[in-house]
Order: sequence, then C-alpha cells, then structure tokens
Amino acid sequence: MPVIDNYFHKLIELDGSDLHITQGQPPKIRVHGGIVPIPGEEALSESFIESMMREICAPRAWERYKELGDMDFAYEMDEDSRFRCNYLRQLNGYAAVFRIIPTKIATLEQLGIPDVVREFGHLRSGLVLVTGPTGSGKSTTLAALLDYVNTNFSRHIITIEEPIEFVHRNKKSIFTQREVPIQTPSFSDGLRAALREDADIVLVGEMRDYETISLALTAAETGLLVFGTLHTNNARKTVDRIVDVFPADQQSQVRTMLAASLRGVVAQLLVKKHDGKGRAAVNEVMVSTPAVGAIIREGATQKLYDVIIGGKAQGMQFMDDAIWAKLREGYITPMEAYMKAIDKSRFKGFLPPEDAAVGAVSSGETGK
Repeated sequence: MPVIDNYFHKLIELDGSDLHITQGQPPKIRVHGGIVPIPGEEALSESFIESMMREICAPRAWERYKELGDMDFAYEMDEDSRFRCNYLRQLNGYAAVFRIIPTKIATLEQLGIPDVVREFGHLRSGLVLVTGPTGSGKSTTLAALLDYVNTNFSRHIITIEEPIEFVHRNKKSIFTQREVPIQTPSFSDGLRAALREDADIVLVGEMRDYETISLALTAAETGLLVFGTLHTNNARKTVDRIVDVFPADQQSQVRTMLAASLRGVVAQLLVKKHDGKGRAAVNEVMVSTPAVGAIIREGATQKLYDVIIGGKAQGMQFMDDAIWAKLREGYITPMEAYMKAIDKSRFKGFLPPEDAAVGAVSSGETGK
C-alpha cells in the first residue's frame, strides 16, 4: 500500500475535502472550509515527501513535474476513493494538494441545485456555462447534470478534463472521457477533435484561453451542446470574460455569436452551514431569453441584473437572492451571507455589532 494512503484514510475519517502536504511542514487537511493539521503528525522531510509523491505517479509524469514544477492527475486508492492531485514546487521544496472526488455521483436534487438547471440537459445545441471560484463545486454540479442526461437520453458525451475527476459509466448514453495532456494535448485540441467524433455533448473542463473559447462558440453554433466552466462569480462577469478574451476588433462579432449560442449561465458559490458542519451550494441562474440576447449583442451587460431579478418565471435566480434565502432559513450566519454577497449593504444590517467591524475590514469598506 502506498504510504500516502495512510493520510488519505485520515482525510476520509475526519470528513475532510483536501489534503495539503508541504516539505518542512506537517500534513494538513481542509474540513468544512477551514485548514487544520492532522493530529500527531510531524513535519515532512524532503526525502520522505519525495518518496511519497513519486510512489503514486507514473515515471514519465514525474519527470514532467520535475521539469515544469506543476502537474495535475487523478489517483484511485480503491473503488470507493479517488483523488484529484496537484503537484507543485514552492519556496521550501516539494508540495502537493489532493482533493477527494466522490465516486458516487450525486443528483442535482441532492446537491440542492435549482430545478431549471435540469432543463439544460434537454438541449440539443448551444453553450451552457457553470462558473465560480476554485473549489466551489462546479465539477460536481456538471457531473450531476451529465449523469441526468446519461440516465434519461441516448447521447454521445465527450469530456475533456485536466484531470478526469468523476468517472461516468455508460447508462443510456455513451461516454468518451479524455484527459489533458494524456489522451489529448490541450483543451483546444480535444475540442477541435470532438467536432469530428460524432459527439452530441462536449464538456470542456476549463475554458481559459482564446482558442478554447473560440472553438467552444463555434461548436455551439454548429449544433453541439457544449458545457464549459469559467472562474467567474456571476452571469454578468461571465459574459464580459468571454467577450474580453477576444481582440477589440472581433468583440462585436463575438457578442453576436454569444447572443445566438448561449443557453444559460449557472454561477455557484459554497456557503458554510450555521453550525460549521458542512457546506452547500448557492446559485445564480441566467436562462437565455430574447432580452438576454439583445443585451449581450449591444454590450450592455449591466442590464443583466434586472433581467435575472425579473426572470423568476423562467427559473432565473440572482445570487444575492439565493444567499438571502439561505440566511432566512437559518442555514447560514449573517457574517457568511455578508461575505459572499455581491451587494453587501443588503446584509450589513443583520451583522451583530462585534462582526460589523470585521466585515467592513474584510470587504475593504474602511478608510473611505
């Protein structure tokens, strides 16, 4: 048994989500959003951490890591335990971060994702974006959506990921899962190839450069259903990010393409439960309508807020309204609501006096 499996067993035992190992420090885990040391563990020496990291890594991949200083891959400890691994080099030497990947794919209902998101799985073409900061559960939500498609429709689904996180078993659909850079050199190469592979749906694990975003828009326009992720916090920023990737002289054309192909944006954040035991997703949902398309074409994305707030009948939901609902249910604390909200003034009045000053400092409201 690889030595690192001992730490993975402790991670699971303590109900953690991530394991952090760093040369010269004891191993630590993230539990319900906070990072704590594993009890009784000592600082990791260079020889020990190198041996431990190398043991679960293919020789070719290890050489690549030594050369570049960064690497992502997936490791399966047993049939119930799979991990996303990130190797890095830092000031004091070796380091790595491991995130546990649930082997059982949760349903959209179990995750508490709004019902309208299920409807994106019924589409036959277009672009659907799931967005949010790192660690906000984008991959988990997309896995649930693809599993819904897999259970209900006969489709050929290609995923392009770095690394492959959730492994999908064929149900009604056929899955082709490709890992960057093992089975395809890059996201853009995998997406370009998917256009020739009789795909119905393509999941692009990360749309982070001009070429990938350009190909995703083209694929969505030509009849594929494309699911993609971006590191943006809301629908407006998502549209702006897509357009801003392109040179100024192409942005008018891109807005027209995006207005025609975008089917929806699901922005996601994780909020800590009131009792500190666990986290839950909150979502902003924008569904494409003629009004949304017109706003994107004219480049007036500030108007999207009004459309989302007024679009409840179409299943739309503004992020602050989702956070407000969690606060009203007593699910989260006023401080958590305040810190995650876009319009902080809406939540400031709910903060106890002792938290109000902390909130002002954290959100940069002091010194004005």
